[in-house]
Amino acid sequence: MCGIAGFIDLHSRRRDQSEELLRSMTNCLSHRGPDADGYWLDPRLRVGLGHRRLSIIDLSPAGAQPMTSASGRYTIIFNGEIYNFPDLRQELESSGHRFRGHSDTEVMLAAFEQWGIKQGTTSLNGMFAFAVWDSNEATLTLARDRMGEKPLYYGWCGASFFFASELKALRAHPDFDSRIDPQSVYFYLARNNVPAPFSIYKSISKLEPGALLTVSPNKPGMVEISRYWDLRAVAASGVQNRLSGIAEEIADETERLLRDSIRRQMIADVPLGAFLSGGLDSATVVALMQAQSAAPVKTFTIGFDEGDYNEALYAREIARHLGTEHTELVLKPEEVLDIVPELPRIYDEPFSDSSQIPTIVVSRLARQHVTVALSGDAGDELFAGYVRYRAAADAWNHVRLFPGWTRRVMSVAGLQMSASIALQALVKAYVQKYGRRGGRRDQLEKAAVMLGAKSRSELYQAMNTVVVNPGELLRDGYRGKPAPSQPARSSDFLDEMMFEDQSNYLPGDILHKVDRAAMSCSLEVRIPLLDHRMVEHAWKIPNDLKVRRGVSKWLLRKIAYRYIPAAMLERPKSGFAVPIGGWLRKELRDWAEALLEPGQLRQQGYFNVGAVRERWMQHLSGKQNWEHQLWSILMFQAWLHSQRESSVAMPKSSLVSRG
Repeated sequence: MCGIAGFIDLHSRRRDQSEELLRSMTNCLSHRGPDADGYWLDPRLRVGLGHRRLSIIDLSPAGAQPMTSASGRYTIIFNGEIYNFPDLRQELESSGHRFRGHSDTEVMLAAFEQWGIKQGTTSLNGMFAFAVWDSNEATLTLARDRMGEKPLYYGWCGASFFFASELKALRAHPDFDSRIDPQSVYFYLARNNVPAPFSIYKSISKLEPGALLTVSPNKPGMVEISRYWDLRAVAASGVQNRLSGIAEEIADETERLLRDSIRRQMIADVPLGAFLSGGLDSATVVALMQAQSAAPVKTFTIGFDEGDYNEALYAREIARHLGTEHTELVLKPEEVLDIVPELPRIYDEPFSDSSQIPTIVVSRLARQHVTVALSGDAGDELFAGYVRYRAAADAWNHVRLFPGWTRRVMSVAGLQMSASIALQALVKAYVQKYGRRGGRRDQLEKAAVMLGAKSRSELYQAMNTVVVNPGELLRDGYRGKPAPSQPARSSDFLDEMMFEDQSNYLPGDILHKVDRAAMSCSLEVRIPLLDHRMVEHAWKIPNDLKVRRGVSKWLLRKIAYRYIPAAMLERPKSGFAVPIGGWLRKELRDWAEALLEPGQLRQQGYFNVGAVRERWMQHLSGKQNWEHQLWSILMFQAWLHSQRESSVAMPKSSLVSRG
């Protein structure tokens, strides 16, 4: 796992400063790669590649980057791990390739030599973001792994193209354009994150999962993007080719694939362990790790003093049953104060999934003992584990009973008003007058939007929205477009919901959260369920094996019960939640008040001061619970403050539209 950064800089006046510039960018990523750094420059074409190394495979100098292929044609910088590199190496050796070391990076270069960049990338099984310079074609190609485990930002700013694993490295470039995109702010408030291909900055984009980007110094301002793997096509193919046969046989094949994925991901030249939350997904991964390990697997979990949020007891019981070497840490509320001020620096872009806090804590705990940790993430998205899937299906069954005209347009005294808007107004008026103390007005507003949904996919997106109408919170009522989304090609609502989460929620929220939290302390996290073979296989599994008789993740449970007694896993799902609402009223109150002070809100210039203050006062009094909306606002305010503190120039006009 590493950090990468680079550029094509067409400013001739900076030719002698290229290496210094490259070093300043990569130094911003030292937390991603504390073990070594490396630089490569083509002074003629003014191309620079920089690398920070976290040594995992081949700790010798033979694994150092940037690395150039045997023929001299390709030079690569790479962040991630290739799990099938031993198989590829054997195949390539049979074709005549010879290797100096035993790193996966060298195997990647040989694959590009043998098959070209696109086909070579298709051959890779792993998590990765890389940049490879082709000296024959004078082109730079960027790539991101199939599901979006590893990040990659890029953009043209004037005469410079630059890219990096994190935005902080791009901000170190003198041509960086720091104008914030209001549409991205709108997306962020709705989703907790800024979805790809957008970033918080107008001039910078995220490369989408499964994509290749090609750029050349001979074509300033242009990029060409293609796909080497497409989740939509995978989902469509899986739906059309669902597996038949008895459940036991399908469970056997699923376990075989997952065991193989875990076996490959346990290969490392450094200490390795796993996160164990006490839930089904991480317990299954740890069970299959321990079944393939001669020594006790090192496992890590955290808990909270608040009983409703503490799964540490369950994790301890599972660890004892499996025989792992278990480490546990109970987090006290006051300890949160030490982490919260670091969040803007760690996440580098507005991000407000509050489970970011325990993810950072468990990563730091694991890093004290290991360099690599396996995680059980993605089980919910692949095997239909979310409670909201059943809730959305039930809601749609009720909503669709309404006559079609109530969900379309009504004519009222010559004015056009949608049923959705009318229902929202009705619900708001009701809760303002009769809302119970400590109620969830945000949930009632969301229910009103769901009632007005024109389709089931629209209803599901509304259910997952954090702020129903971001324009209410933004200055001057800025009204952006809904976050991009396209439903899967399936007649089954469950397929549509899982596809939405795999294509948007998983890379934009879960994987972003895990990558930044882990890499902030130089820990590599691997996710066996996201082996693309597992993803492709999961889409072929019939949905009645994912949810059976109201039991979610039924097939995954069937596998887990082969190793862990059902009684240890059968309990309500709690996730990685934190009691953020209570903390905002107590331990975090002073910090929050400083960021939500009217003068601060006006100075920053993004939010409707009256609307924000109303929510804050209602939350403090206990009349309403606005924890999710307030956390989103606070994380944005804290991020803005951190940018100004780091002397990054910010725009005078805060609302600048993307062209």
